[in-house]
Amino acid sequence: MTPSRRDFLALSLFGLATAAVGCGTAAGNGGAETKTLRYQGWAGQVTPPELAADLGYLGDVKLEWVGNTTSGPQDIQSAATGQVDFGGAFNGAVVKLVGAGAPVRAVIGYYGIDQNTFNGFYVLEDSPIRSARDLIGKKVGMNTLGAHSEAMLGIYLQRNGISREEAKGVEALALPPVNTEQSLRQKQIDVAVLGGILRDKAVAAGGIRPLFNDFELLGAFTAGTYVLTEKFLQQNPGTVRTFVTGVAKAIEWSRTTPRDEVIARFTDIIGRRGRNEDISTLKYWKSYGVAGKGGLIQDKELSIWVDWLAERGEVRKDALTLSDAYTNDFNELRS
Repeated sequence: MTPSRRDFLALSLFGLATAAVGCGTAAGNGGAETKTLRYQGWAGQVTPPELAADLGYLGDVKLEWVGNTTSGPQDIQSAATGQVDFGGAFNGAVVKLVGAGAPVRAVIGYYGIDQNTFNGFYVLEDSPIRSARDLIGKKVGMNTLGAHSEAMLGIYLQRNGISREEAKGVEALALPPVNTEQSLRQKQIDVAVLGGILRDKAVAAGGIRPLFNDFELLGAFTAGTYVLTEKFLQQNPGTVRTFVTGVAKAIEWSRTTPRDEVIARFTDIIGRRGRNEDISTLKYWKSYGVAGKGGLIQDKELSIWVDWLAERGEVRKDALTLSDAYTNDFNELRS
């Protein structure tokens, strides 16, 4: 599932939106609702749905793992085209997909940014890079293009007086997250975007320093949401309600349970699923970073990306309304 050079923001959204129409594994008219949800996971991590399933919060709804992804945009593309039943990505990618006419809707936030869980842009300790202008002509490695990290880079450059034309001189490169730190240390890239447990592990090893991070840019916010197709929502409302509410409860469980207990649970889950995964980085886990109670979605978490993408010419503001992009109706923690 290697992302392409420009990944999501450059793919043919018209074709994707067209292919999405009618897709999904929803029940037929008048038939029983599906009770199995296909999804993609992340190697070495326990996602909120996986945690919800292990805690028993999904009831009779089962998850069917079909493989791993390293790209949120690829994940929601798979959901839109019916390869999986739900997928999650950076909210800007969700906005872009909805704006292109794909019949999908976000239902719950699943990751975010706070003072403990953030993505930092790191350079080597002796690097001459000290400011936004120093990035011109340099290479920035990140997990995927056209998603969260590239948006943060763009906002940082813009806020520091770098024109759109000058910003073209900053080269964003897609790298597997597990290789990004090594690429920085070997000077194959000039800046590495590191987040979560991979960031903490790299910082603990020493020899790097932060240039900026997304928490400094925007404060605490829910950054990514899970989406399902409109058809699936219409034909399987009970299943979706169980899924969304279960994930919401799992997010709150992770927030209120002592960190050591959460990490122990994650370790046990990964061990039992038998995917031959490295669990050494789990000790650095701090939180999912979700801002709202139970992953409830707020207008501002999507509207900021509508504005950002419109300024880049990626979407037309009149092409979508926020009510078309998300709903909290299936989340029983909303009251």
